[in-house]
Amino acid sequence: MNKPYFDNKEFSGTDFTEKNIGFGEYESCTFRQCNFSSQDLRDISFIDCEFLSCDFSNALLLHTAFQDVRFLDCKLLGLRFDKCNQFLLTFEFDRCQLDFSSFYGLKLQKTKFRDCKLESVEFVETDLMASSFEKCDLRDAVFDRVNLSKVDFRSADNISIDPERNNIKKAKFSLSNIRGLLDKYDISVS
Repeated sequence: MNKPYFDNKEFSGTDFTEKNIGFGEYESCTFRQCNFSSQDLRDISFIDCEFLSCDFSNALLLHTAFQDVRFLDCKLLGLRFDKCNQFLLTFEFDRCQLDFSSFYGLKLQKTKFRDCKLESVEFVETDLMASSFEKCDLRDAVFDRVNLSKVDFRSADNISIDPERNNIKKAKFSLSNIRGLLDKYDISVS
């Protein structure tokens, strides 16, 4: 069965909690102020799409494909990105709220997080090599067995990373946030 295909379409102010988005492949589409909260988005493909001021909170992402997708000013609370289709999985996040989401086991090299809130986000066994967290709040984010080599944390806040449990080779930190590498030792640096 072929998926319905949508190309270069714009969706604005659509509440998909009232009207399902529909199974299919969406390529080069723009979604503005759309509500996907708690929706089942399984097996839907988003390719080269842009989401502007959308709410995806608690949406089901089972086998959902995100390829070259940009989220701007979106609410993405409690999402299990680890359940997405991992083939060519690439996205970037600008001014988004990603609290309580999971990126467990994903390969996300060169992913850009800009001015995002990532409270209690799970990065476990994630490959974030050469990614950046520009002006991001990482309060209570979990980094465990993560490839953080060449990751740029210089302008990030509330970092807590155990260097013994993560690869931080050539990662970039600022003097103000480097103390987050010492949290496990329960020492004070001033």
